[in-house]
Amino acid sequence: MYYQIKTERLFLRPLNITDLETVHEYASNNENTMYMQWLPNKTLEETAEFLSGVTKEWEKETPSFYEFAIELNGIQIGAISVYLDDNRESGALGWILNKKYWNNGYATEAAMALRDFALNVFHIKKLTANCDHRNTASSRVMEKIGLELERDNDIRVYPKRNETARELTYSLIV
Repeated sequence: MYYQIKTERLFLRPLNITDLETVHEYASNNENTMYMQWLPNKTLEETAEFLSGVTKEWEKETPSFYEFAIELNGIQIGAISVYLDDNRESGALGWILNKKYWNNGYATEAAMALRDFALNVFHIKKLTANCDHRNTASSRVMEKIGLELERDNDIRVYPKRNETARELTYSLIV
């Protein structure tokens, strides 16, 4: 089932393969992806492979995750997702914005909308979000949408860079 979410300034719709160029712009940028575990993508093919998987997931009767494009005035500026556990009782939020659109409150606005969507549509009991301890912008987003710091001593692995960092876990229990 497809879902669309409208906020005051944004439109969230299923991310798909037609977003290849705009997604690759931020997914291949080192500054934009410095705190993303599985990025940056080095080739357009890597981004296409990811988007192909996302498109197929949206086509399932009951997807295990929902990856939304974040649109501003008809332009895809980022993505936001909720990944559900097998029982569909808890979910993990994640997001990325093209750096051209940082510091405008778009991540918070999109995260708030997806938080409400997950709680109201799936009736999940727990939402979590993780970030590198150095990613203060994402930490602030998590706090602004009502998540509280649960753990601050996990290890975050960056396989493409062969690097680790301390990971923060935020959660909201309903």
